[in-house]
Formats: sequence, C-alpha cells, structure tokens
Amino acid sequence: MFTIEHEFDATVITLVDEGEDGPLLEDIVINAFEDCVTVEQVDPQTDEVLRITLSTTQLRDLAAALNLPEGSYRLERKG
Repeated sequence: MFTIEHEFDATVITLVDEGEDGPLLEDIVINAFEDCVTVEQVDPQTDEVLRITLSTTQLRDLAAALNLPEGSYRLERKG
C-alpha cells in the first residue's frame, strides 16, 4: 500500500509494508522536492529517522539502473 500527498514544497509518498513474507518493515517516506528527493525510514532499534538524499541526477540514474543488466553506465542528456 502507498499514499501520495501534495504539500506546499514537496510531493510526499509513503510506502507501507504489507508483505506476508517475514516480519514487516517500517514505513518508507519519500519527499520529492524541486532539486532533490529524500528517502526516510525509522530505525526500529534506535527510533531515529534515517535519511538519504538523492539529487535529481542520482534519481534519474537509479530509475535507469533498475532496468539494466550488470555493468557500468553513464547516461547522457539530449539537447
């Protein structure tokens, strides 16, 4: 399950683990800003929010990498 909310400065996507295989993990919150994307998840052992920030270039590369075979790549912008 996931939710999408549009806030003033970001789109917030929350991914809720509803899996039936093994223990459930904490929700993941993705904040999409104009210049970056953050991915947050609460560490259940420390109860602290862990945050990773991706630039828009890194996010583009990640999206491409999910559909490519093993190897080293460099995406080039057209135009």
